[in-house]
Amino acid sequence: MKALFALLKEYWGILCRPSVYFSLGFLTLGGFIAGIIFWGGFNTALEMTNTEKFCVSCHEMRDNVFIELKETIHYTNRSGVRASCPDCHVPHEWTHKIARKMQASKEVWGKIFGTIDTRDKFVALRRELAEHEWARLKANDSRECRNCHNFEFMDFTRQSKRAVAMHSTSLAKGEATCIDCHKGIAHRLPDMHGVKGW
Repeated sequence: MKALFALLKEYWGILCRPSVYFSLGFLTLGGFIAGIIFWGGFNTALEMTNTEKFCVSCHEMRDNVFIELKETIHYTNRSGVRASCPDCHVPHEWTHKIARKMQASKEVWGKIFGTIDTRDKFVALRRELAEHEWARLKANDSRECRNCHNFEFMDFTRQSKRAVAMHSTSLAKGEATCIDCHKGIAHRLPDMHGVKGW
């Protein structure tokens, strides 16, 4: 017990000993408070960049893909439930969201260097951009689709025969994922010549 008390006294002495101007305890507390402020600011910025308003603030998105989204059932429908850009393109879980945001930072380079700043440039790269997104969704088993569409709650009696056949077999067994069949669900498809299954 004496040894524990002596150890605690020694650590308390270290925390109270001044560095040059401030004690280690003060610096630790200051670092903790600064960390909370940084974390709050980081999360606030993360959420601000995770909105449809932010996504369409760039004319490249507003004038190309957002116009197409407005024509789909994901934008307006009988139930009034609407998917926004981040619902489909950004994971909900924090670790996956951070990874996706880091990956999406390449889009900032595209903005800076004008990779798709005109309609013609966008159309020329549309297939490549779509293939990147399809590959991402395929690799994560269409995680963003499954945030809203849960296989366990599908009502096969309200689906077409073809949808029932695919959902009850390939999707149920894990042989296919949502993006395999639903590539053009929210945006116009590029030239699909040579794409498997089309």
